[in-house]
Amino acid sequence: MNLPLTATPPSAADIGADTAADTAAQMQALGQQAKAASSAMAKAPVAVKNAALKCLAALLRASTEALQTANAHDLDRARAAGLSGPMLDRLKLTPQVLETCAQGCEQLAAMPDVIGEILGMKQMPSGIRVGQMRVPIGVFGMIFESRPNVTIEAASLSIKSGNACILRGGSEAIASNKALALLVQQALTESGLPAQAVQMVQTTDRAAVGHLIAMPAYVDVIIPRGGKGLIERISAEAKVPVIKHLDGNCHTYIDDPFDLAMAVKVADNAKTQKYSPCNASEGLLVARASAQAFLPAIGAIYAAKGVEMRCCPEARAILSQVPGAKLLDATEQDWFEEYLAAIISIKVVEGVDEAIAHINHYSSHHTDAILTRDHMHAQRFLREVDSASVMVNTSTRFADGFEYGLGAEIGISTDKFHARGPVGIEGLTSLKYVVLGDGEVRN
Repeated sequence: MNLPLTATPPSAADIGADTAADTAAQMQALGQQAKAASSAMAKAPVAVKNAALKCLAALLRASTEALQTANAHDLDRARAAGLSGPMLDRLKLTPQVLETCAQGCEQLAAMPDVIGEILGMKQMPSGIRVGQMRVPIGVFGMIFESRPNVTIEAASLSIKSGNACILRGGSEAIASNKALALLVQQALTESGLPAQAVQMVQTTDRAAVGHLIAMPAYVDVIIPRGGKGLIERISAEAKVPVIKHLDGNCHTYIDDPFDLAMAVKVADNAKTQKYSPCNASEGLLVARASAQAFLPAIGAIYAAKGVEMRCCPEARAILSQVPGAKLLDATEQDWFEEYLAAIISIKVVEGVDEAIAHINHYSSHHTDAILTRDHMHAQRFLREVDSASVMVNTSTRFADGFEYGLGAEIGISTDKFHARGPVGIEGLTSLKYVVLGDGEVRN
């Protein structure tokens, strides 16, 4: 398959060229089309949805070169606009990124269909049987920045969960997003599903976001995925429910007792495997009894990789012996900070009690990990740390829908209602009560 992608990069004149009336009309039309498509998606057979996902995977692989051409236009504009290194990194559609997207589609296709599943059916004293059926949410709106691969993650999850969606990516990725959305709609059409089940907002007018988050007649939930400023704005202004997380201030805690080789390997991976994701560790806590052995070992690795270490006085004193270490005194704000860069905060704590207290106070309740050889400490950490993902003896970088076997994720939620952690198929569904009887009447 060699497929032409007709999405062309916008000119400077195109960006922001829509009138207010144009944007309002476009968003109204998208809402109406999504609502109509959602009915067809809700009743689509699982074989048809899976066929669309497999078709999309094939289209992604066949179109890698054309997609990278579209992506190159976005990267050129982003560099000219002075986007930072981490933002440019998120914008890239490498062959590896596209292959991961394709594998995610196939993984979703291979998973059981949860739509129509009936849970917890109970026989009541009256004779009726009561349970809950899993059903699609309907229409979700997705607002995201930079990462064009989110287009595929959102679209594939929308297809598998029997929903329709309206996607609004950032202007920096407009050419990439349009090209990917064309492939999604081709896969839907070829599989007998409505193309309008996945729609990309074509305008870069910022007013489109305001319309999308204020259309309760058409949109059932909004999922923002991007910087803290974007998510705070959406949360404050939305007139429909929001599934969100504001930031990813994740922690790795080195306990006493611990395995030195494992702790060094995991703490290195959690911070340096990739700096820009929200599941990279931004804070490193070390039990006092472990600090003299652990900190020089991890400090040497961080120093070699150019990681700046913002330390409490005790940690800085120990790390000062590491040649080439970039050390600064940590401020109170550093304990709260999501750096998304080669920077980490480091604090020596008395033990597991202080580590848990520090994490619950300063973290963003995204993902936090303990590295320990004490089973009871591990169990306490799992129970008491109030985060969406809590880990033992592994890297926070695993907090991801693909790694959790969800096929893909629509985002990571730090909310406590409806969905928490990586949001996959089940996070895009709701439950309705079903009641089965045989002529019973209430006395």
